[in-house]
Amino acid sequence: MYKPQDDSESGYLTRVVVDTCLRKFYLYSNEGESREVECDCIEQFMDVLEVVRALVDEKYVFYAEPLTKSTI
Repeated sequence: MYKPQDDSESGYLTRVVVDTCLRKFYLYSNEGESREVECDCIEQFMDVLEVVRALVDEKYVFYAEPLTKSTI
């Protein structure tokens, strides 16, 4: 989890879900709040992913299943 060291009163991240197909990040806090970060381009997505990997312990980062289209 990512918990700021300087402010123990505020919430902190408990889970980050990365959706590579939709270029979105879903952030969940210890206070039950959630936020969605949508990236406009692949460069922006990669920049946000780099920040997430640098700040959030990997055991709290999850990846959404890729979208697939089944053929009938």
